[in-house]
Amino acid sequence: MKKIVVLSGAGISAESGLKTFRDSNGLWENHRVEDVATPQGWAKDPDLVLEFYNQRRKQALDAKPNAGHLALKELENYYDVTVITQNVDNLHEKAGSKKVVHLHGELYKSRSTRDENLVYDIKGWELKRGDRCEKGSQLRPHIVWFGEAVPMMEDAVELTYAADILIIVGTSMAVYPAAGLIDYVRPRTPIYVVDPNVPEIRPRPNLTFIPEPATTGLSRLAEQLILNAKGGV
Repeated sequence: MKKIVVLSGAGISAESGLKTFRDSNGLWENHRVEDVATPQGWAKDPDLVLEFYNQRRKQALDAKPNAGHLALKELENYYDVTVITQNVDNLHEKAGSKKVVHLHGELYKSRSTRDENLVYDIKGWELKRGDRCEKGSQLRPHIVWFGEAVPMMEDAVELTYAADILIIVGTSMAVYPAAGLIDYVRPRTPIYVVDPNVPEIRPRPNLTFIPEPATTGLSRLAEQLILNAKGGV
């Protein structure tokens, strides 16, 4: 079974009504990114950071996967599909995708401020001051903040190198190190980029742009790839 690797970004979540990154004015839900998504912001005002992510979590509870998410799930019937996502929401999981790698952390998990290996599921949407790990330290959002290492990056590189097909959807390809994954694709691997705003990507063989939203572009691409898998082309 051929391997498909999908690199997904904010655009696919936005089509489900989620704002996942900074607005054009540099603010994230009316907050400076430095205040709510950096270790320095956490050290300065943990209550603000906790409340910020509580509100993101609350908003995402009712969000539903869109046709783009569901198209990726449908591909699993014909391909070995792994989604590498820059998004912290769980919409890929809600759609039923079985293999999801979260580069930037997970909104519905917390982790110890003493031992980063202690990670816990968050029930509901609130993480509060005084919520502690088994070693007694405050829990923080399980999010990779600006200035922190991306622990899943090595796994993502290996997956991308092994891919028979790479699909890039809903990302500007401007946030590193995630944007650098395209450089690990083997030379003859087909690359499909689905986004109404075509990102700036260095020309290379087998690169196809689909200038559509994820809901329509991924659905169309999935149909074609499924047809290919069935031997229709």
